[in-house]
Parts: sequence; structure tokens; C-alpha cells
Amino acid sequence: MRLYIAEKPSLARAIATAITNSPQRRQGYLDCGGGVYVSWCVGHLLEPIEPGDYRPEWRRWRMELLPMIPEDWQRRPKEDVRDQLTVLERLTAQAQEVIHAGDPDREGQLLVDEVLEWCGVRGAVRRVLINDLNPPAVRRALEEESSNQRFAPLKASAEARQRADWLYGINLSRAYTLHHQQQGKEGVFSVGRVQTPVLGLVVARDRAIEEFEPTPWFQLDAALAPPDTPDALFRARWQPGEVHSAHIDEEGRLLRRRPAEDVKAKVTGQDGEITDARFRERNEAPPLPLSLSVLQITAAKRYGLGAEQVLSAAQSLYEKHRLITYPRSDCRYLPEAHWEDRQELLEAIQRNLPDLAPEGVPDDPGRRSRAWDDGKVSAHHAIVPTRRVMDLQKLSTNERAVYDLVARFYLMQFEHDAIHREGHLSATIAGEHFRARETGLLYAGWKRLEPVQRRQEAEKPKAPLPRLDPGTPVHCHEARCLEKTTRPPLPFTDASLLSAMTGIARFVKDEALRRTLRETDGLGTEATRAAIIQTLFNRDFLYREGRSIHATGKGRALIDGLPEDATTPDRTAIWESRLEAIRQGEADTDAFLTQLTSDIRTLIEPARSAFAPPEPEQTGVHCPRCRAPMRRRSGPYGEFWSCSRFPGCKGTRRITEQPEPQDEPQAQAEGTSDGMDQAPVPCPYCYAPLVRRNGRNGPFWGCSRYPGCRTTVPDRDGRPDTRAV
Repeated sequence: MRLYIAEKPSLARAIATAITNSPQRRQGYLDCGGGVYVSWCVGHLLEPIEPGDYRPEWRRWRMELLPMIPEDWQRRPKEDVRDQLTVLERLTAQAQEVIHAGDPDREGQLLVDEVLEWCGVRGAVRRVLINDLNPPAVRRALEEESSNQRFAPLKASAEARQRADWLYGINLSRAYTLHHQQQGKEGVFSVGRVQTPVLGLVVARDRAIEEFEPTPWFQLDAALAPPDTPDALFRARWQPGEVHSAHIDEEGRLLRRRPAEDVKAKVTGQDGEITDARFRERNEAPPLPLSLSVLQITAAKRYGLGAEQVLSAAQSLYEKHRLITYPRSDCRYLPEAHWEDRQELLEAIQRNLPDLAPEGVPDDPGRRSRAWDDGKVSAHHAIVPTRRVMDLQKLSTNERAVYDLVARFYLMQFEHDAIHREGHLSATIAGEHFRARETGLLYAGWKRLEPVQRRQEAEKPKAPLPRLDPGTPVHCHEARCLEKTTRPPLPFTDASLLSAMTGIARFVKDEALRRTLRETDGLGTEATRAAIIQTLFNRDFLYREGRSIHATGKGRALIDGLPEDATTPDRTAIWESRLEAIRQGEADTDAFLTQLTSDIRTLIEPARSAFAPPEPEQTGVHCPRCRAPMRRRSGPYGEFWSCSRFPGCKGTRRITEQPEPQDEPQAQAEGTSDGMDQAPVPCPYCYAPLVRRNGRNGPFWGCSRYPGCRTTVPDRDGRPDTRAV
């Protein structure tokens, strides 16, 4: 039996179709005949276990237990995809040959490898790399099998990243949640390698806006024309020289009026000459097809859609309507084999979007952009339309908008270059230098399809500069000094925040780290950026004001309380550098995690040093789960009693007039004695602590309120097995 394991169902279908024209659908796999089967994962089928699964005491949120460093890393099945894992367990047990068909990237390698380990596959595993679902390309890839062992460093890199995120997120989240809760703040203050620097960007931008102080600056321009051609008048801007450098800011703005007024008086009515003249026509090639980030940024600018809205619409167009290709792609190139399908795609676009005709249908379908390049196709290719035709009125507004953008960027690949005119004139008047520039669009080309935001009023086109040669005399007819004011930075929007995440290198000061981030995907990945931003909203770290995104008080408090090293993107660059060394076989996971453990100890030390365990408030009410004192809290439905150990314990009670009795529950029963082990798991009936007892048939767990409550729970390896109740 020969078994292929793909990363996702769509890839499994492509493999099965490449093997046979009529694969038979079974429960969780495809039967290709001749003993060949194709099954799949559905994302990660396994996940790292929770801290409390390593050690019972790690269930409690206690500063003295940090940092939590597992000695033997473990995974467990994800419950929502447990059935598919069971299918793979059965198939791998029967297979003589197993072929790993995960995506050809870091996560794709780990995703299938961890399933093979879980299933106990011992024999040699083969590997195929498929980044194009076009049947001929899939068949070619299936013929180029190699040993999966070659990709062990790639898996090690992904595993190191997964474990590092676990260590970093859980330890810092617990440390700084406890730190803030001691200061009277409620809720969980989660920290993540990616989400926290993103929040840091928003906090820094908000504060830059709030602390901004407008500064006046001055611009001097002059109206110049040749003496014998007064109609060839143009305006040129003064270029302050070195003598004025003390009054120029880092952006080249003049901060004092006096020098501008002096030059104005000096040049008005004076003669000079053109010192430099350059004019050219510049071609601009069409942009490449869309990746997910570029799609999200474009949709945010054009339609004001959030990143999560765009991803949801794109996923629906891919899975439900089958109108576009795989949307979670970070690539903007297409396989060369896709060139042969262009005519069918163009016809489908024309039928789906008749409003684009005639301007939307290219006159020259044979024109080929640089998008088709096998050497630049990564794990996935660019997002493009499929050949499917349907009534787009059945789509939601967001789905139609996203399909329109994907179609436009595909159509651009067959359009002529846009042609711009560019002009530059330099002049010297009375020893002072002036410069004029012009830009304009001579031929729209692909820009006729550009999804630009419509302006309220059409801008008045600027007159082109006169075509003058160096040495041409000019006369200064008039000069004017304009006072302007510096403007604060704009708040982040979905588009600009996504752009910042993809181009995060510009926010890093260290040149080596900037270079590393330029060579990676930035902060997050195409598939996770929308979820990261949405998580910050869900956890009350960000809020919206129109299209603007701002940090909440809770978000600011988190950033202010963390060491700066945890709030900047520099750590991502350092991690990526080390993970790349692991992928290249030049470093090992243990050394990386050892260094990270040391870093985590340093990062949580400020929270630990400022932390003093509070004395429990004696309210007269005990938690029904763990018997710890309770305190009053306010919620959406009024006040209630909450366990003082929250979030370690989430026990609650309704507020009643009389507090509960203070007597500790009795644990007296046959076969028990004082001091018996109490479980951190409450009685499933009354929530009092369970007590381990010895009976005729061995140990078991009974309610500490016996005989008032006679609930019993079987013992399993020294722990109460509440699943059996």
C-alpha cells in the first residue's frame, strides 16, 4: 500500500487527480486504485499540551512557578480534527510506503512530520514538493520524490519556532497578568512575540500624535520665465544652501521666515539662467498579481475593509464558490504552466464581470508580464481567478469586492506599461538656487484598471514645464514666501498596519536586524496577520474610531509595563536569524531554546521583583471550586463573587444576603484521615475539593463534604478521572 499525506484536502484532490482521473472518495481519504491512497491533514492535527498537563501545579497562575520550562515536549490531538487523525493512524499502520506531501515550507514540513511521529511511522518516508495545483505540474512533482530525511533541519526549525512561541507567550503572559492584577487591573494581559510588537507600534503612533507640537515652516518659490517668452512662466522652489543649514530640519524644511524673506527681496526682478534641464518619458510596468497581504492592504484602501473581513471573503471565494485560487499565499508570481490557461481565465472574468468590458478585457491576451516565473514561485503561487463562471449577484458585497480586485490584478498582466512624463529644471537667480519638477501621465496602460479611491473633486491637471535648455536666461517676475505647519503622523488603519507588519524592517534601528527582517516575511505570516490584529481587538488592546486604529488603556498599560525588548520587532529578527541557522543545519534547537530560556528569565524579572503576593481578602465567602476566599467583582449583569485566585481558578457565586458558613469541609469517612491529598479538581457535583481515599477495590476520589455529598470519582495514575463521571 502506498499512502500520500497532503497538508490540506485541496492538495490531496490535486494529487489524486494527477494519479487517476476518477479517484474514489472514502471517509477521510481518496482511493486511486492499485493500492494507492491519498489522505490529508486539516491544518495542524496536533497541538502542544497545556502547562498543567506537564505538571499539576502549573495549572495555577503563581509567580513563584515561573518560568515554566518543559523537560520533555509533548503534543496532543486537537479535538475538532480528531477523526481525521484517527483515519491517518489506521492508514499509516497499513502502508508499506508513505509519501510526505506537505507544503514546501517550514510549517508544511512540521505539520505532516508530527503526524508521522504520532502514528509511529518507522520506515523510510519519501518527500514530494508541490507548489502548483495544475495537473501537469503536480504530475511532474510526483515524479521527483526525494528522501524526507533531507528536510529534517526544516522540521527542526519549525519545531523550534513552535516551542519558542509556547515558552515566550505562556511565561510572559502569566508574569505580566499577575503583575497587572496586583495593581488592581482585571483580565488577562497576554504577551506574544508577534502580537505585542504590533501593539507597540500602535501605542507609539498614538503617543506621537498626542505629543505632537505643530511647528511653522516656510517655503519660498519664484515665478520664472525667459525674458523673450513671458508665456513660458513656471514656478520653482528655492533650495536653501549650506549657510542656512542651522535652520533646516531633518526633512529639509526651513524653520525661520527671515532667510526666506531675505532671499525673496534678493531675487525679485533679477535675471538668472537655467543650469540644468532634464525631460524623459518613464515606463511603469503593471504590478504583479496579488498575495494575501497586498490584497488586504488594497481592499482596506479601496473599500475600507478590515484584514479579517478580506481573509474571510477570500476564503469563501476559494472554498465555497471556487472562484479564486488558494488565498493564504505570500507569493506574487505564477507558474509558467499557468500561461496556457490564460484564455479560459480571461473569458471567465469577462462573463463574471461584464461591467469591466470593454475596458477590462485586454486587447492583447498574448502580452506577457514578468509574473510567470517558476523560479520565484514559493509554497503557493499568487492569488488569481479560476475558470469558474457564476452569477456574482449571489456573492456578498465583500466577496464581490475581493473578486473584483483579484480579477483586476490578473487582467493587468496583459496590459501595456503606463507611461509617465517627468521634467526637471534648475535655475540660479542672484546666486540662489531654484528647482522645478513636473510629473504627468501620458498613457494610462494598465492604470485604467487600477482600483484607486475616487476623489471628491477631480484635481486640476498641472501645466507641463517649458522645454528650456541649460544656459537659457530667465527673469524672476515675482517671489512669494508661504507659511506652512508641520502635521502629526496619521493614526494606523488596517491598510497601514498591515503594511507596517510586512515592512517591519523600517521600524528597526540595527542595520543587521533590518537586513534579516527584509529577507523574511516581516511580523507574522500571510495566513496569521489578520488573526493577530483581530486578537488584539478581541483582547481589548485595540479599538477602532472610523477607519483609524488606536490602543486602549489596557493596551498602553501592557506596553508600559513590559521591558522595551518585548515591545519591539527586534526579537523577531533575532529569532528568524537563529531559525534560519537551524534550517541550514548550522545550529541546533537545544542551544536556541537554552538562550531563549535565559532571555525569558530576564524579561519576567521586572514583574517578579515588583510582585508581592496579596493577602486574601476575608469576605466571608469561599470559592465553590477551590475554597479560596472570594471577592466582589462587577460584570455586564451586575456584581458577583469571583475567586481571588482568578485566572488560576474561575469559580463564581451569585451574591446572596448571607455569607456561606466558614467551617472547612470535613473529610471524615471510612478509609480516610486528615491530611489526605486534595485534588486541584473540584467535585463534579458540588465543586468542593476532592479527597483521595483508599477503598476495598483500591484508591478512589471522594467529595470532601462526605457524607453531605457522596460523589466518587475513579483514580487514574494518582489523579481523579472526571471523564468517567
